[in-house]
Amino acid sequence: MRLSRFIVYAFLLLVPIVAAVLLLSGGLLPQGEDPAHRQAFSEHYRLYSPPIPDSLSFAGEPVPLDRVDVREALDRELLVNDYWQSNLLLLVKRANRWFPVMEPVLARNGVPDDFKYLALIESGLMNVVSPAKAAGFWQFLKATAQSYGLEVNDNVDERYDAAKATAAACAYLKDAKAKCGSWTAAAAGYNMGYGGYAKAAAAQHTSSYWDLYLNAETARYVYRILAVKLILKNPEQYGVRLRQRDLYPPLEYDTLRVDSSISDLRLFAIQQGTSYKWLKESNPWLRSTTLPNASKKEYLLLVPKKGSMSYRQQLRRMTPDAMYVGR
Repeated sequence: MRLSRFIVYAFLLLVPIVAAVLLLSGGLLPQGEDPAHRQAFSEHYRLYSPPIPDSLSFAGEPVPLDRVDVREALDRELLVNDYWQSNLLLLVKRANRWFPVMEPVLARNGVPDDFKYLALIESGLMNVVSPAKAAGFWQFLKATAQSYGLEVNDNVDERYDAAKATAAACAYLKDAKAKCGSWTAAAAGYNMGYGGYAKAAAAQHTSSYWDLYLNAETARYVYRILAVKLILKNPEQYGVRLRQRDLYPPLEYDTLRVDSSISDLRLFAIQQGTSYKWLKESNPWLRSTTLPNASKKEYLLLVPKKGSMSYRQQLRRMTPDAMYVGR
């Protein structure tokens, strides 16, 4: 019995030692790669550098692509965005829903259509809140939002109203252009504050975004806008193949004009033939379960049209196999 126990213990001690020796010497590792795997990898795996066009503009202003620094900065953002594929597909899908809301507001306010791509990189067209407490598609800070006419309090936060926030962003961008000198500079000023941009321009004796030495985030900012613009306008050229049916469709709403208080939005939603969930998702600017309105201000509440949330009904309105061709 003692001898057999000794043999067992010796075996248990020797097995890991032998395994370690074999591992270190390569005895347990495959000798070389699998030739078939190596051949399949070399034949089928491809990485392509996204194309840079011969000419490009932002908001009607030319981008100096003949400069090495500008081409390389744009190339970086094209690579980062084109190969972050899950994020890119979500941007394209959401843009199909929200660009139709933003485009007419930009046009009415005399702001170039290209600024819709600024909102896209700011928030991904999600109602996110930044570490600095900037909120909504356009990432307004509370004080800035209020200074541009948006209501922000515990019950109502119009930074989350896509149309109203776009109008406020238009006013900000026009002020930025007047202060900074161009639409390109206004876009950069949106990121760092147009006062900060003007200060940097004065110190460096140029207002040209392409020539300014700026903080790392702002230095990349306009190039990020240009990258998503190129990809969304020419999706197939950048490897994006989505059917129309893959996109998130614009939703249809009935509009309710409300100029009195609502004591319980949950009950109100049921009375309107919808759910509290859909009322809140359709009106994310409603920030509590009530809408106090002592001043009798008129609010426009969106209520989903009957059947508009049906995927099958949405499919009937499109050509199922039609491809997304860019926006």
